[in-house]
Amino acid sequence: MFLSRARKIALQQAPKTLRAVTTKADEIALLERLLEAAKTRPDPSESATDSSDDSYSGPSFKIKTFNAISPVGLDQFPKGKYDVSGDFGTDEEHHAIMLRSHKLQLADVSPTCRAIARCGAGVNNIPVAEMTELGIPVFNTPGANANAVKELMLCGLLLSSRGISEGMQHVHTIYAEESEHAAVSKRIEADKKLFVGQEIKGKTLGVVGMGAIGALGVEAALSLGMDVVGYDPAMSLEAAYALPGREIKIVGSIEEVVAEADYLTLHVPYMESTHGLMSYELLKSMKPGANLLNFSRGELVDSAALRSLLDKGSWTGKYVADFPDEHLYGHSNFLCIPHLGASTAEAEEQSAAMAADEIIDYLETGTVRNSVNFPNINLAPADYHEIGARLCIVNSHSPGILGEITTFIGDAGINIVQQYNASRGDVAYTVVDIAVVSGNDKVEDAEQLQAGLADIDGVISSRLIGDPFKGGAGEPGTNYKNPKLERTLSMK
Repeated sequence: MFLSRARKIALQQAPKTLRAVTTKADEIALLERLLEAAKTRPDPSESATDSSDDSYSGPSFKIKTFNAISPVGLDQFPKGKYDVSGDFGTDEEHHAIMLRSHKLQLADVSPTCRAIARCGAGVNNIPVAEMTELGIPVFNTPGANANAVKELMLCGLLLSSRGISEGMQHVHTIYAEESEHAAVSKRIEADKKLFVGQEIKGKTLGVVGMGAIGALGVEAALSLGMDVVGYDPAMSLEAAYALPGREIKIVGSIEEVVAEADYLTLHVPYMESTHGLMSYELLKSMKPGANLLNFSRGELVDSAALRSLLDKGSWTGKYVADFPDEHLYGHSNFLCIPHLGASTAEAEEQSAAMAADEIIDYLETGTVRNSVNFPNINLAPADYHEIGARLCIVNSHSPGILGEITTFIGDAGINIVQQYNASRGDVAYTVVDIAVVSGNDKVEDAEQLQAGLADIDGVISSRLIGDPFKGGAGEPGTNYKNPKLERTLSMK
């Protein structure tokens, strides 16, 4: 019975050449052959997994990490093609750095490093000016943590309005002083009048900085029935179109925002020009009971001046900040939150994934997106069947340098298929797709090509994606150290 049923199934699934079986011995032999075939047949799911790891056989890009980066971001890097680790020593070469709050030192950067990505919007923990001089783009992740910060800003609105934090602390005090529940309940009910607040509906929210976070804050405030007045001296057209039109009032100066706001929230990056943005004069011009929210950077506010105004009683509002402050510590009007702005699992995952994508795009195609010091340039992957390699050059934005670069490449016997060029301030970024070397005795390999480029006055660094001297694809590039960075490090 069993063999007959097995025979039927086996015969249905077996090749035609195996179906001519008539005896019990034939059935057993057939089943044994099918069993052996099943054992040796590869599992399709395993093959799919293995192929992703084995599809790339060239040398790996090395990504050095600082801090605990979300696995969601780290998983963006294709295995095999990328070697990602926080354990690379200070002397080990790496092609990019990925970090969160680590204060980056020049000694952390290898001469082969070509990119730095911060999982977050602020880059004040990175020496951006030095990296620019060394030809290294610094990326951030604007908008990835915007919703998390917006939600905390809304929390700050309510904390400053309703005496929530103070009331909770008072309840703890009552519990410590009273032993009976009835007494606790009576005191809590009697003391609630100490924490009478105000509603935010109908009040005016002033927003300084109308980027991703500021725009989300505007939408949230409007949905809560607030009036909104905003200011941003560097507002992009894209950001302007994202705002809800007539529902928000845009003014031309920070003084106008400060004068109208019942609540003022800061969403601008910290840099030399914004240090102490909220000066004594601006703070003094706020409405006496207005509340100030700061979820950007502590250095935006002159806290010593704010403490002076609080001590005089000329300003009675609350200051809610995501950062500690030595001048305001201990003052009842200072509500300090321990830097929780982007501290959500979702924000950390999105920031890490975005930073990883920026590094991948830059290393593999030369694309620059969301850099704080380089011009943006969007490039499609190079077709190595048509060209030999992609040459990425960082140079000073000065007259004549681009001509010298193309002349050098031409004299080296290399054909320029197409080129791209963009600039930002003093930095120019030149990308040249080049055909396979036609054969010459001037430049024999990639190192010699990049060394020759480094000798051009104004060229800061260069790297190859692919190698025209080795048939193009398969090489991760960055095979020649950044000579300027190498010299700088050797002098430290």
